[in-house]
Amino acid sequence: MHSPRRERKQRESFSVKWKQVRIPIAVLGSVMLVTLLGVYMYACSYVYLQPSLPTSAQMQNVALKVPLRIYTSTGDLVAQIGAEQRTPVRYDQIPPLVRNAFLAAEDHRFFQEGGISLLSIARAAIVDLIAGKKVQGGSTITMEAARNMYLTLDKTFRRKLQESFVTYEMDHEFSKEQIFQLYLNVIFFGQRAYGVAAAAQAYYGKTLDQLTVSEAATLAGIPAAPSLYNPIIHPHLAAARRAYVLQRMLDLGYIDAAAAEGANHAPIDASAHAPHVDVNAPYVAEMVRQQMEQWYGPAAETAGYRVYTTIDGRLQALANRAVQLGLIEYDRQRGWRGPIGHTVLAAQATPAQLEQLVDEYTPIGMLSPAVVVQVAAQDARVYVRSRGFADIDWSGLSWARKQLSEDALGSAPKTASDVVAQGDVVYVVADKEGHAQLAQVPQAQSAFVALDPNDGAIAALVGGFDYFSNKFDRAVQAQRLPGSGFKPFYYSAALEDGFTPASTLLNAPVVVGGEGLEATWRPENDTRSFSGPVRLRVALAHSLNLVSIRLLRSLGLPYVSQYVGRFGFDPKTLPQNLTLALGTLRATPLQMATAYSVFANGGFKVDPFYIDRVEDAAGNVVRQAAPRIACAPCADPASLTDLKPAPTASALLAEADALRGGAGPLPPDRLAPRVISPQNDYLMTSMMKDVIKYGTAVRALSLNRDDIAGKTGTSNDYRDAWFNGYTPELEATVWVGYDDNRPLGAGDEGAHTALPIWLHFMRYALNGVPQWQRPMPTGIVTLRVSPQSGALVSDENPDGIPEVFMANHLPTAAPAGPGSTPQGTQAQSGADSIF
Repeated sequence: MHSPRRERKQRESFSVKWKQVRIPIAVLGSVMLVTLLGVYMYACSYVYLQPSLPTSAQMQNVALKVPLRIYTSTGDLVAQIGAEQRTPVRYDQIPPLVRNAFLAAEDHRFFQEGGISLLSIARAAIVDLIAGKKVQGGSTITMEAARNMYLTLDKTFRRKLQESFVTYEMDHEFSKEQIFQLYLNVIFFGQRAYGVAAAAQAYYGKTLDQLTVSEAATLAGIPAAPSLYNPIIHPHLAAARRAYVLQRMLDLGYIDAAAAEGANHAPIDASAHAPHVDVNAPYVAEMVRQQMEQWYGPAAETAGYRVYTTIDGRLQALANRAVQLGLIEYDRQRGWRGPIGHTVLAAQATPAQLEQLVDEYTPIGMLSPAVVVQVAAQDARVYVRSRGFADIDWSGLSWARKQLSEDALGSAPKTASDVVAQGDVVYVVADKEGHAQLAQVPQAQSAFVALDPNDGAIAALVGGFDYFSNKFDRAVQAQRLPGSGFKPFYYSAALEDGFTPASTLLNAPVVVGGEGLEATWRPENDTRSFSGPVRLRVALAHSLNLVSIRLLRSLGLPYVSQYVGRFGFDPKTLPQNLTLALGTLRATPLQMATAYSVFANGGFKVDPFYIDRVEDAAGNVVRQAAPRIACAPCADPASLTDLKPAPTASALLAEADALRGGAGPLPPDRLAPRVISPQNDYLMTSMMKDVIKYGTAVRALSLNRDDIAGKTGTSNDYRDAWFNGYTPELEATVWVGYDDNRPLGAGDEGAHTALPIWLHFMRYALNGVPQWQRPMPTGIVTLRVSPQSGALVSDENPDGIPEVFMANHLPTAAPAGPGSTPQGTQAQSGADSIF
């Protein structure tokens, strides 16, 4: 029997024990309840958010936003276009140094832990709690990859939940190496760079395998706060962040103490680097971008397409240089307009101070801004932006006669101080050896097109002096008057109509008036000279306007308008009056180059093109050019006998096979249509060779080649200057003029402004290229004629000269009546009145 006291003690003891376990049980129950509730809510959240999450298939087929890349025909990079600069790399392409730097900076336990690290989250929470603010994140590399690839960067609870679901899915769908690769390809580094490879280029102009320990650590520190740790904008903050990364790499055994010490003391020398390009062809790049957008829409710039153009990198570089040097030289002739700025130099200014002074001035083309630091008697010393000091000797200064007006120049300078003063900011052309020449940004512009006349592939194209200061592409957009450059097309019509190179027309004044013209028109030759009857060959060589007008009148405007359509001109757009003889239609340099390619390739019409093939991000060819080819032996095997001693027929057919992509005869849709006969083409090329031998383009004799032909062109009042020239394998057209259509200046004809650019290009483009002339076709006869009348003479006549004719258009033994036949001579004196 228990006593009441003992029972009371037992009850009290039980009560104490119950109180001791009741609280833990309550806490444990609450935790379990909250956990179950949290799990339930998390599950509900997943069900709710699941439609907005990427599926496993979508995650496996992830497509990075990769810029559009444009290449030359041989694979040299021309441009990469896109808002996000990214160069995807595989895991095995990432050097261990770079991998370790990012593991140290972000998540060194990445390869050992799961995608969501509770330890990292807890550690970050404790650090933030102690600091009283958010100073450390708990995200793993997997979470960072999920956020950057599949989600937004919004700091909301919804996005955090989505991030955890996607991270879990990624952990089960991808290997650690795949996740790490994805992470380093998607994270943002500032400077428009996405991914570590793009960042290495953007900050250092390097590939990943070229990075130093210091540079790798600097890059690894950026993603935590790209705007804060940008080494260009905040080098001191970037240095502090680099020190943290280096210490972590040292602690983890990724580098030794010596490497860490050396990297810590290395300067933060990051600077902005544009995406590296091998060939400067920005006008072509923009043409490609526009075309790709037409084909594939806005996604063309982010889907990773690779476009291989027809551009020849060597020829493009020559074209760039020829245009810029030609315009600089022309601009010098217009006089010196003075410095672009002036500053007061500090005594003993350092290179860093001088660099800062010229840093606000932008390089334009091959022109670099420079500040004059010293002026001597006949030379000056300048500091050139990004190059250092250079000297301008008298040959680089003596040209600078002051421009008094558009048509007037001051006296020639006698000393350097007549041209520049200390503190002047000027443009110069400088070399790497410390030599420079004074220059100025040309006001005139130019366009250049070179193409392969056998298939129309554009080998080089320049739309102006500098794309980045003026993006207007004059090669394809500028509708200008070709002037006398149009004459060969209706001279070809004349040969087809029965005229011959020996036909004579009167070179005498002409007065034109009547309906369709605002006033009486009195055209003249450029030389304002008159020489009586002139053979067509001579008239074309010397570009005699009065003979050309009479020729067009004889042929008739309807016939000529339709005939020149063979060369690609639209008959509906041609002026329907005799001013057409002087080239008053409008055409782009590309149109002119294409038209002249008919003469260059033997009489076939080809279409210009600049995109050879397009590949998708996986390297699959999704579009391949199929140009029509000018190939006489392909179209007519019987013509093979006409090719000797030219390249063998088998060589030409092999070339055609290569263009076509397979052996065998060309299908009809790959053959360029013949638009003028081989005989007509041979005579026209022969006549345009004389333009160079003794005509308006005689300066081209300096090339010492017999296989070049061409025609100068100058429009009314010297507003447009042209040269169109070719060999059987390359056609090139140059235009020079002002965008506002003002005159270039008295005497600034195509021979003086456009031809020098063409010569500079061709001199190097044809260097080492064997000469080859198209062989004489059947149906051509060589006879002797009088150089005055164009009539046939005997072989014994010492005054006779050889001339070539179509077999079905032979000259008569004596000239017929005035203007009555194509072979006739218009011998009347005085001026013709044409109404």
